[in-house]
Amino acid sequence: MDEQQLQQAQLAAILGQDPAPFETLISSLMSSSNEQRSQAELAFNLCKQNNPDSLSLKLAHLLQHSPHPDARAMAAVLLRKLLTRDDAYLWPRLNINTQSSLKSILLSCVQQEQAKSILKKLCDTVSELASGILPDNGWPELLPFMFQCVSSDSPKLQESAFLIFAQLSQYIGETLVPFIKELHGVFLQCLNSSPSFDVKIAALNAVINFIQCLSSSSDRDRFQDLLPAMMRTLTEALNNGNEATAQEALELLIELAGTEPRFLRRQLVDVVGAMLQIAEAQSLEEGTRHLAIEFVITLAEARERAPGMMRKLPQFISRLFAILMNMLLDVEDDPAWHTAETEDEDAGESSNYSVGQECLDRLAISLGGNTIVPVASEQLPVYLSAPEWQKHHAALIALAQIAEGCSKVMLKNLEQVVNMVLNSFQHPHPRVRWAAINAIGQLSTDLGPDLQNQYHQRVLPALAASMDDFQNPRVQAHAASAVLNFSENCTPEILTPYLDGIVSKLLVLLQNGKQMVQEGALTALASVADSSQEHFQKYYDAVMPYLKAILVNATDKSNRMLRAKSMECISLVGMAVGKDKFRDDAKQVMDVLMSLQGSQMEADDPTTSYMLQAWARLCKCLGQDFLPYMSVVMPPLLLSAQLKPDVTITSADSDNEIDDSDDESMETITLGDKRIGIKTSVLEEKATACNMLCCYADELKEGFYPWIDQVAPTLVPLLKFYFHEEVRKAAVSAMPELLRSAKLAVEKGIAQGRNESYVKQLSDYIIPALVEALHKEPDTEICANMLDALNECLQISGTLVEEGQVRSVVDEIKQVITASSSRKRERAERAKAEDFDAEEGELVREENEQEEEVFDQVGEILGTLIKTFKASFLPFFDELSSYLTPMWGKDKTPEERRIAICIFDDVAEQCRESALKYYDTFLPFLLEACNDENPDVRQAAVYGLGVCAEFGASMFKPLVGEALSRLNVVIRHPNAKQAENVMAYDNAVSALGKICQFHRDSIDASQVIPAWLNCLPITGDLIEAKVVHEQLCLMVERSDGEILGPNNQFLPKIVSVFAEVLCGKDLATESTASRMVNLLRHLKQTLPPDTLASTWSMLLPQQQMALQSILPS
Repeated sequence: MDEQQLQQAQLAAILGQDPAPFETLISSLMSSSNEQRSQAELAFNLCKQNNPDSLSLKLAHLLQHSPHPDARAMAAVLLRKLLTRDDAYLWPRLNINTQSSLKSILLSCVQQEQAKSILKKLCDTVSELASGILPDNGWPELLPFMFQCVSSDSPKLQESAFLIFAQLSQYIGETLVPFIKELHGVFLQCLNSSPSFDVKIAALNAVINFIQCLSSSSDRDRFQDLLPAMMRTLTEALNNGNEATAQEALELLIELAGTEPRFLRRQLVDVVGAMLQIAEAQSLEEGTRHLAIEFVITLAEARERAPGMMRKLPQFISRLFAILMNMLLDVEDDPAWHTAETEDEDAGESSNYSVGQECLDRLAISLGGNTIVPVASEQLPVYLSAPEWQKHHAALIALAQIAEGCSKVMLKNLEQVVNMVLNSFQHPHPRVRWAAINAIGQLSTDLGPDLQNQYHQRVLPALAASMDDFQNPRVQAHAASAVLNFSENCTPEILTPYLDGIVSKLLVLLQNGKQMVQEGALTALASVADSSQEHFQKYYDAVMPYLKAILVNATDKSNRMLRAKSMECISLVGMAVGKDKFRDDAKQVMDVLMSLQGSQMEADDPTTSYMLQAWARLCKCLGQDFLPYMSVVMPPLLLSAQLKPDVTITSADSDNEIDDSDDESMETITLGDKRIGIKTSVLEEKATACNMLCCYADELKEGFYPWIDQVAPTLVPLLKFYFHEEVRKAAVSAMPELLRSAKLAVEKGIAQGRNESYVKQLSDYIIPALVEALHKEPDTEICANMLDALNECLQISGTLVEEGQVRSVVDEIKQVITASSSRKRERAERAKAEDFDAEEGELVREENEQEEEVFDQVGEILGTLIKTFKASFLPFFDELSSYLTPMWGKDKTPEERRIAICIFDDVAEQCRESALKYYDTFLPFLLEACNDENPDVRQAAVYGLGVCAEFGASMFKPLVGEALSRLNVVIRHPNAKQAENVMAYDNAVSALGKICQFHRDSIDASQVIPAWLNCLPITGDLIEAKVVHEQLCLMVERSDGEILGPNNQFLPKIVSVFAEVLCGKDLATESTASRMVNLLRHLKQTLPPDTLASTWSMLLPQQQMALQSILPS
C-alpha cells in the first residue's frame, strides 16, 4: 500500500464503527511520551482536515458516554479547540445535521455530567461555540435552556448556567438588555438565598461580567441594589472559613473595580470599609488580605473611569497606609543578608513585605502627594522614633516607595525629607543604614535635580562615609549604587569637587572580595565618569588598569555580571575622557571583546547585552576610526535584533500554564481573549540591539552604508512590534538615520557605484512603512516619535517622494488630527466626572501636553512638504484646510494656534503668488494673532505679516495701515526685550522693515523708517537679525535719504548699529559685515571732521575701541 492508502485506512479505522481505535487515539494525545503524542496529533489533524463531521461527532459521543473522566475532559477540551474562532475554525465546515447534533449533545451533557472539573470544561466549550454563533441567532435553544437551568433547583445546573453566562456576556450582553428585569430577579434570588457557595460565586461572576458589557450607565445602575448581596457572598464565605471561595469573590470584585469603578460609588464607604476590615484581619490568610488591598488600590488607580473618587475618602487612605506600613514590618534579620552574596538579595523579606512595598508605590502614584504626604507625615515619625529597628527600616522604605508619586509635594518639604533620611545614616542596625542609603538613591531619582543642587554638600559626604563600612559589605555596595543615582541627575560643576574622595573610595571597593561590592563600585564609577565628562581625565590613569584587569580576569561563570559591568564602565569612561586619551587602551579592550564575541555563550549570559552596548559606546567615542571593527560587531548584532519573541499563547480565561510559572523573566499581556506570555530577557536583548543599530547609523553616517541592505529589512517590520515599546522606538529613530546614510554615501561616491535611484528605492520602502505603522500605533508618545521620524525622512528624500506617498502622508495626517481631537474630547468628558479635582486636572493637562507634541510634528511635516513641493502641494493643502482652520480658534491652545499660523506662513513664503488666493481667509486671523497674549503665537503671526508684506503685493496693500499699528503694539510692549518676548519683538522689527522695503509708497516713510532704525540692532532671533542688518546696509549703500535723515542726522545711530553688529556674535553674514566695514571706512574718509567727531562721541567706549581696531587710523 502506498502512503496515501495507508492514511485512508488509518482514518477509516479511527472514525469507524468500533469505538476502540478512537479512544486509543484520545488517550495517546494525553500520553507522557512525546513520540506517541506527536504521532497521535498527526492522526488527529488528518481527521480534522479530511472528515471534520465524523471527528466532531466522535468527540461528542465520547463526551456523552465515556466512563473515563480523563477521556471526557479531553473530549471537552478538544471540542472547544475545534470550535474556537481561529485559523482552524471548524464550525462553518460542518454540515447542518452535525451542527444541530453537536448543539443538542452539548446541552444534554451539561445536564447529565456529574464531575465538577469536567462540567467547567464543558461550559467553556458551550461558551466558545455560542460566542461565535449566538450573535447571528445560530443557537436559539441556548438562552431558554440557561434560564431553565438557573430557575431549576439543581445547584449544579444553576452554577453551569451562570458560568456560561459570564463568558458570553461580552458577546451577547446587549441582546439581553430586554430581559434585564428577569435577570435582575434571578441574580438577586441566587445571591441572596442559594445555599451553595459555588452557585453564589458563579452568579457573582455572571453579574460582574454582565455589568461590564452594558453600555448605558442607566442599565448598569439598575443592578446597584445587588451590591450588598454581592458583598455578602464575600463576607459569608469568610465567616464560614471558606477562604478559597472568598478569594474567588475578591478577584471578581477587583475586576469590577478596575472596569466599572463608578458602579461602586454610591456604596463606596461600605465597600471600601469592608475591604479594609478584611485587610486588617490577622486571622485570615495572607492571600485573602492581599486581594482586599488589591481591590482598594485598583479603585485608586481607576483614574480614567472614576477620576478623583478615592481622594474623597481620606479616613480610609490613612487606614490603608497604616495597613501597608504594618506589612513592611514583616522582615527578618536573616544572617544570609549580611553575607552580601548576590543570590540572597531579598533575604529576610516576606511576601507581605514585598506586597506592602509595591502597593505604597502604586497608591502614591494614583492618589498623588496632596493626599499621601499628610498621611505619611503623620505616621512615619512614629515609626522613626520607635526603638525596634524594623519600624525605623519600614519608615525609610515607605519614604522611598512614595517618592515618585509624591515628588511635587515632597520637593516643597525637601529639608524635612532629607533630614529624616540623613539622620538614619548613623543608626546602629546595618539594615536601617541600608534602607537610608536606599531612600537617598530613590530620592535622587525622584526629587532630582533639586536634591542634588541643594543638598550635595550633605549627601555626598554621607554616602562616601558609608562606603567605609567594611563590616557590612552590603551597605558599602548600596552606597556605591546610590552614588550612581545621585550622579545621574547631577551637573559636572556639582560633582567635580567631590571626585577625588569618591573615586579613590570606589577604587578601594573595586578590590573588595565581595562581588556585589565590586559590581556596585563599577556601575558607580561608570556613572560618575558619565556625569563629570572631561573632568574625569585626571583619574583615568589610576582607574583604567583596574577596569582592564577585571575585564581580562573575571572569566568564570560566577563572575559573568562583574565582567559585563566592567565593559559598561570602560566604555563610559572612554566616552567621558574622549578619543585621544582612550585610544591606546581602546585597541586592547576591543581585542578582548572580539575574542569574547567569538566564544559560545549561554542563553542567560548577561555579557551579550552589555557587549552590544559597549561596542556602540566605543563607536561613539572613536567615530570613523571604529569602521574596521564593524565586520565583527554587526553579524551578532543583527542576530540579536532579529530574535523572535519567545511567546506562549493561552486563552485569557484559562488559569493554566503561564500563571503557575512565577518566572521573573515572563511577562503576560492580555489581548482580547488571548493571554500572551513573553520572555522578557529576549525582548530586552532585542530592544538593546535595535537601539545599537540606530547608534551606529547615527554615528558613522555614510560609513554605515555597507550594512543598510541588511538592517533596513530587519528594522522596518519592527515598526509594528507591539510586544515591546523600546523595540518600536528604536526602529522608528533608525529610519531617518538609514536614509541619511544612504544619501550621504551616494553623494560622496562611496556607494559602490549606486546612484540616487538607490536612495529613492530605500525611501519608497521606509516612508510607506512609517505611515502604515503610524496608522496602527496605540501610544501617543510613539506617534509623536513616528511623525518626527517621518518628517526627517521627507526632508532627506525631498523631491524623490512621489505624489502617491504624499497622498498617503496627507491622509494619515487627517487621521492623526482626528484621533488627537477625539482623545482631547474624552479628557474633557473625564473632567465632568462628579469627583474630578485639581490633581486630576493637573494630570489631564500633562496628557494634553503630549498631544501638543503630536500637533507640533504635524506642523513640521506640512512645513517640510510645502518647502519641498511648493505650489504643487497646494491641492493637498486645500484638502487639509478643513482640519487646520479650526486650529486658529480662540478655544484652541496657544501651541495649536502657533502651529496653524506657521503652516500658513510656510505656504505664503514658499508658494508666493500661488498663495495669494489664501490671503483673504488667513490675513484677518494673522493680524489678530499679532497681539495674542502668548509670545510664541505673536512671533509666528508677525513673521507671517513680514512674509505677506514681501510677497503679497497688491493683496497686502490695503492692510498696510492695520499691519503698522499691530506691529507697533508688539514693538512698544513695555517688556518687549525680555527673554520670553524678544523673538516676537525681533520678528516684528523685521516685518516692519519688509513693509518699508516693499510698500514704501503706502507709508509715511519719513516717520516709519526712522522708527524702524531706532529698533536696531536686533540680537535675539539670529536668522532675522541677518536679514534686517543686510537691509540696513543696502539702504545706507544706496544713500537712502529716509535712513540718513535730514542733514545726515541719523548717521550716529547708523554707525552705532554697525558697531554693535560688528562687535556682536553672528548678527550678520560675513558679506554684510565686510560691506559694513567698507561703509564705515568710506564715511571716515568723506565726512567733515566735526560731523565725524560728534558721531564718534555718541558711541559707547567699547564700540569706539572695536571700531578703532577695525578701521585703519
